[in-house]
Amino acid sequence: MQGLGIAAVAGGQPCVCWRDGDEVVDLSGLGDVFAQRTLNSLLATGDWRAALTHDGPRAHVGDVQPLLPFTVADYVDFNSSLEHATAIGRLFRPHGDPLPANWRWLPIGYYGRAGAVVVSGTDIRRPKGQLKKGDTPAFGPSERLDIELELGFVIGKPSTEPLTTAGAADHVFGAVLMNDWSARDIQAWEYVPLGPFLSKSFRTSISAWVTPLELLPRTEAPHQEPPPLPHLAGGREWALDVPVEIELNGEVISHANARTLYWTMPQQLAHLTSNGATLRTGDLVGSGTISGSEPGTGGSLIELTQNERFLADGEEVVLRGEGLAEVRGRITAAPVS
Repeated sequence: MQGLGIAAVAGGQPCVCWRDGDEVVDLSGLGDVFAQRTLNSLLATGDWRAALTHDGPRAHVGDVQPLLPFTVADYVDFNSSLEHATAIGRLFRPHGDPLPANWRWLPIGYYGRAGAVVVSGTDIRRPKGQLKKGDTPAFGPSERLDIELELGFVIGKPSTEPLTTAGAADHVFGAVLMNDWSARDIQAWEYVPLGPFLSKSFRTSISAWVTPLELLPRTEAPHQEPPPLPHLAGGREWALDVPVEIELNGEVISHANARTLYWTMPQQLAHLTSNGATLRTGDLVGSGTISGSEPGTGGSLIELTQNERFLADGEEVVLRGEGLAEVRGRITAAPVS
C-alpha cells in the first residue's frame, strides 16, 4: 500500500511521511506542509505527488511509530450497506420491517465524536453504559462489544455550499480503514428514537496512513431501486473495488468488498451538505459497515455470529483492505470504579 501519515524516521522529529509498502520515507525535506505534525495543511492543498520521488531518510515500517495522521475536524458515519442494514434490522426488529421506510431514499447517518478517533494500535477500553436485561436498565460494562469494518473518507478541500454527486469526490483527499467500535447492548437500549450515542462515541479507530483517493480502484455501484431523488442521482461510478477482511485473534473470519455499498461516497457527501452543512479540511466521513450477502462476508460480529459472539477482554481485532493500511485494536477491561 501507499499513503501519507505522521511518524518519526531515523530518530528525527515527527513529520509527514510517505509509506511505500514496507518502507517509510521522511518528507520533511520538502519543507512547508511536509514538515508539520499533522496532514491537515497538505490535505487542503491536495498536492501529494512530490512524495512519490522524494529521496528522504528511509526506515522499515516496523521501526517507526505512526501517530494520528490528521486532526479530525468533524466525524460523521453512514449506514450504506443494504446487507448490513438488513441483517441488523432483523436482529434489532425481529417482528418488523428490517429496513426503515427511508433507507432506500437517503444515506442514513449520524454525527460522532471527533475527539474519540484514535490511530491504529491504540487499546480499546470496554465502555460502560445503560444495559437493559429485564424491565429496567442497569449501569455497567458492555457485554456485547462489537466491531464495524468501514472505509473512512478524509476531506481535503473544504466546502461552504451543497455539493453535487458530480463534484463531491473533488473534496475527498483519500481514504483510511475504520473500525466503528460498537457496544450493541447499549445501542439496543438507547438508539430509539434518535440513534446511536454512547454505544458508538467511546472510540473509533482509523489507519495510520491515508491512501490518496486516486490510488484506489473503482467500479460501478449496485443498481438502486427506487431511483434516488435528483440531488442524489449520479455518483454510481464511485464504488471502490477494495477487498477487505476481518482478523480476530490471528484468524481471518470475514471477507467482503467495499464495491457492494448501496450508497456511494459522492451520494453521501451530496446528502450531508444538501441542507447547507459545510465541509472542513480533516472531516472524517465513514462509509458504514461493509458487508456482503454470502456467509462469512459480514462486517461485524453480530452479523457473523447471529448475535451469539462478542469481544472479550484481551482479544485483538485487525481490519485489512487492499491498498489501505490496517487498523488494529486490543480490548482492555472497563474501569473498576
